[in-house]
Amino acid sequence: MDKDEAPQALEARFGITLHILIRIAALVLLLGWCVAIVRPFLTPILWGVIIAISTYPAFVSLRAAVSGRTAVAAVIYTLLGLLVLVVPAILLADTLFSGLKLLAHNLADGTFHVPPPPQVVRTWVLVGDPLHRFWMLASTNLDQALGTITPELTKAGRWLLGMASDMLVGFAQFIVAIFVAAALLMNAAGGQRIAGDVARRLAGEEGHHHATLAVRTIRSVTKGIIGVALIQAILAGLGFLVAGIPAAGLLALLCLIVCVMQLPLVVVLLPVVIYAFTILSPVAALLFALWCTGITLLDNVLKPIFLGRGVDVPMLVIFIGAIGGVLSSGMLGLFVGPVVLALGYTLVLAWLHTSAPDTPGA
Repeated sequence: MDKDEAPQALEARFGITLHILIRIAALVLLLGWCVAIVRPFLTPILWGVIIAISTYPAFVSLRAAVSGRTAVAAVIYTLLGLLVLVVPAILLADTLFSGLKLLAHNLADGTFHVPPPPQVVRTWVLVGDPLHRFWMLASTNLDQALGTITPELTKAGRWLLGMASDMLVGFAQFIVAIFVAAALLMNAAGGQRIAGDVARRLAGEEGHHHATLAVRTIRSVTKGIIGVALIQAILAGLGFLVAGIPAAGLLALLCLIVCVMQLPLVVVLLPVVIYAFTILSPVAALLFALWCTGITLLDNVLKPIFLGRGVDVPMLVIFIGAIGGVLSSGMLGLFVGPVVLALGYTLVLAWLHTSAPDTPGA
């Protein structure tokens, strides 16, 4: 190469490199801008994608039932999704406001009475004696007892207001997710093609396998964790309504949260069963206790059926996903978190287990 050609070649390479860097910077800027725009809607969009993937077989059956009319199937799908979401929300709000109204009425007319504490409370370690004194004061003079914990009640009230606000935001995000899912299902063919192209770009020849594994994981976790939790919560709520338990909707919501987090459902049902034995007849209370016992044991039957058809995901991953989802995305994150973390866990394991190409000289 001549001395005059060397600077020209170097300048040409520098120009090509600079051009590539400018294109990469522009792409990164554009992607960052897009993420900033959709960030407020990222969680409901992600949940809509999860719902669409999980319910796609049902949507195909629904579309076949209406003679292949995709738009009509999408409208029916949206209405059914809103019905499933709105009806429990109305029941929850009704039972919650009814319970608060009854409590306020009883406090106003003086009919609300706290029974005296049992003596066994004194034997509890650390908290027994102060709890017994406060409980005894509440049983004799409720106003004075509440006056001693006014700062704590104020903090609890603020926490409850914040929780109610988060629930309203989560409810709105659920509605957005249903419409997103319906839109995705209407264009399922194009979405599958794009997802396949992205998977092949990211994973090469293994892209199709990873895409299939991702779909299996999402459906498995959605049915085996969230679906089973929803079934248990609905059955528990029906039992609360039939037994006349106050705030049945709120208790059913607590059951749903506990089940998704993979905590023992007995932490919610046991106090309710104990309370039922104080307000119901022995036969009715026993039947209610048997109903709650069956609900508690139901996940031992349903989870192996649904999870066994998909992939093996440790319950610790689900628990961490639920907690992290709530902390990062609020109430909707409780459902998105376990699915996303389980998906990441499964795909990382699949990538680690993928056979690497043989190296020369090995």
